[in-house]
Amino acid sequence: MIRSRHTPSVAELSALVACARLGTAAQAAEALGLTPSAVSRSIRGLEDRLGVALFDRRRQRLILSDAGRALVRDAQAILAQIDASARMVMAFGGSGAVLRLAVLPTFAAAWLIPRLARFAAEAPDVSIDLTAELGPVDFDDSPFDAAIQRADLARPGMVVTPLAEERLIVVAAPALIGTGRVDPAGLSEFPLIQQSTRPQLWADWLAAAGAPAETDGRRGPRFAQFGMILAAARAGMGLAILPDIFVADALADGSLRRIGDTAIPGPAPYALIRPAREPGPAMARFEAWLGGAEPHVTMPRTS
Repeated sequence: MIRSRHTPSVAELSALVACARLGTAAQAAEALGLTPSAVSRSIRGLEDRLGVALFDRRRQRLILSDAGRALVRDAQAILAQIDASARMVMAFGGSGAVLRLAVLPTFAAAWLIPRLARFAAEAPDVSIDLTAELGPVDFDDSPFDAAIQRADLARPGMVVTPLAEERLIVVAAPALIGTGRVDPAGLSEFPLIQQSTRPQLWADWLAAAGAPAETDGRRGPRFAQFGMILAAARAGMGLAILPDIFVADALADGSLRRIGDTAIPGPAPYALIRPAREPGPAMARFEAWLGGAEPHVTMPRTS
């Protein structure tokens, strides 16, 4: 896309932000490593093209006008994004290929990332760039090569490779529930941590566990992501429903205890989702590697 005549350059946005922050062209020039006249020319040129004053000049001071305040917010965000993108590219260091993956953050932390060292050893020329994405990915309008999410988030026509089933169990910190057995009928004595995006989970689990119909599964703090719920459960804020693969380490080290043997299936397995087009060499290697990445975790049963 060719930059329109009125679109500011990076140099002009930098001058705008520096002048807004420091209040004079001289101080902005020092911060940017330029001359004051170069900074002044950038601001004047931008004002001329936009047809609006970005600053009020008051006794050698530059005070943002209403128009300037509106523009500087976006300018700061644009410059921050450019800087982040540059740092991202620098981090790849000379790698032959980069795989950009959209991931569900808790699944990535609990299942994918612990396995990635093996892939890095097998494919040292491929760099991985993970970005958290909770919703469906439009591969035609995003930089991602693939997504690792629940399979039900795949758009029509995508290639979906299941990785791990979602089995939801109830856990709690020993400091909250002690060492004795907690029956489904006694759950109402404790706060029940809620997931705001899946509010039916407690009702489903209580029904499967045979809890009394009057057991209230709606009372407790609410969080948007499983990662937050896991942290809240560890902190003793209440009982939590979590996928068993997310709590394997916490059960092993004793920071959480499983309550009962009931496990309910999630709506869909966690899966690799990618466009139907022929994958590139790096994507094909990653997809083949995932096929042998120990997708199933067996959880211990508890009393």
